[in-house]
This record gives sequence, structure tokens and C-alpha cells, in this order.
Amino acid sequence: MVNIGYHTAKIQGRFNRSLYKAALSQVVSIPIKQTQQIPVSVYAFSCERDLPEQVASIRSFIRNVGIPDTFAVVSDGSYTESSCNLLRRVHPCVKVILLQNFLRTDLPQCVLDYAQLHPLGKKLSALMSIPVNGATIYTDSDILFFPGGIDLIDLSKSDDKYSLYLPDCSISLDERIIYNDSEKSNPVNGGFILFRHEFDWSFAIERLANLQEAPTYFTEQTIVHLTMHHNHGEPLCTKKYVLNVEDQFIYPDKSASKNIALRHYVSDVRHKLWFNIGI
Repeated sequence: MVNIGYHTAKIQGRFNRSLYKAALSQVVSIPIKQTQQIPVSVYAFSCERDLPEQVASIRSFIRNVGIPDTFAVVSDGSYTESSCNLLRRVHPCVKVILLQNFLRTDLPQCVLDYAQLHPLGKKLSALMSIPVNGATIYTDSDILFFPGGIDLIDLSKSDDKYSLYLPDCSISLDERIIYNDSEKSNPVNGGFILFRHEFDWSFAIERLANLQEAPTYFTEQTIVHLTMHHNHGEPLCTKKYVLNVEDQFIYPDKSASKNIALRHYVSDVRHKLWFNIGI
């Protein structure tokens, strides 16, 4: 039997995205009604393919959370100059930085090698290069923020010393660098992180350096997972910081509401992002 709700949602999502993409130059000219400044720096890593998602994500953050000190989009190198200019037009706090100009000069060779092999190796190199001076957020481009995201203001001002992570809804890890089953507990999703201090990455990076085969798609997330727990990171509330695919095969977005802070629209539910852009 054909799942009409699922296929209709996919078609609706594609259609909404195509309209948004076609209207991007007009969308970025629409003022965002927000005056609240928040003491946080935000970083995202994305590419030309994800330009519509990146614009929607930035606008949702500013509208629902506030105006950060800076919202830096780290480009993998594929963004055209016109796309970079379009991103800057979203808001004066937005800047675009080319990955090669953003990277720390002391990254381990195994990380640089991974970046040459795979896009998520580039993401890992970007994550490890984020300067953490006070509360600092990393967010993927396929995350939308909702009114409950105002919670991030208090979290960014908190004196708590441990960083916060988005719990994953499944164990999506590269088991070649998991040395004990207990290390799989409390899976971390690498799509959203609230840094409160610089990370010690050496524990996980040593395993990457010892990997005999080529790193793959989930190697990056596994390194983030191991590093977060090595640095005593704590989970965000899954009722407000949402990552699940429970509504994958039905039409509506069951998680979107004014009460949540964000939803990470991973590939299985990416089409539902376009039900909630709010311009």
C-alpha cells in the first residue's frame, strides 16, 4: 500500500524548498524582527548545495533566539561569491569565512588527511578550529530554531563549566574507533554543540591517527562523541532540543512547536524543515 502521507510530505517539502530557493534574494532582504542581543558566537559549516537551508537556519536563530555577537558561516570552498554576499545580507552579524582561512595551523595531520578525503573530514577540521572565548555555539545548516530557543540565552550566560550536546536518536558511530561497548552509551549528535571551553581532542584524535583504513561518514561524529564525553559534556533536554525520526512516514511534523528550542532535520526528515521556515 502506498503511504500517501509520506509521499505527499516529500513532494510538499521539495516544492516549498524550490520556492524558497527561487526567492532567496528577496527573503534575505526581509528585516528580521529582533532587537535582543545575546552574548554568544555562533558557527556553522556548510556548502553551496545547502544555501537555502543555511539562510533559513540563520534567520530562525536570530528571530527566535536573538542577535549573536557573530554568526560565522564557514564555507567548505564551494560557495560562490554571490552566495557569500547573499548570506551576509541576512543580517549584519553574519560573516562568511573560507575553510582554508579558518583552520588552526596546528591541526593533526590525520585530521588534515581526513579533510582531503571526505566532506565530514572538513567539518571535523572546522569544529576543531572554532575559537571558544565564552559561550560558543556550533550548528549544522539543517537545524531550525523555534521560540523555545530563548532558553539558549540563559544557557549561554550560565556559569556551568561543562559543554552541552544534542543527544542522537540512534547509535551512528564508526565502530573501528570504539574500543569498548560502554563507549557507545549516550550517543552524541555532532550537529549542535554549546561549547563552554576549548576541548581536549587528543583522546579521540589518537584513535583516528591509529586507524588503518580510511575514515568514513560516521568517523567525524564518533570523534565528536568520544571527545564530548572525554570532556564531561552534558546532554540537552530532548523534549526541547529535538532529534528524532519518529514522524518520518507521516505527513505532519510532530515535533515542531513554539515550545521547542530547535529541531535537527536530519536526512530522513529533511523535507519537514520546509514546513516551518517562517521566512
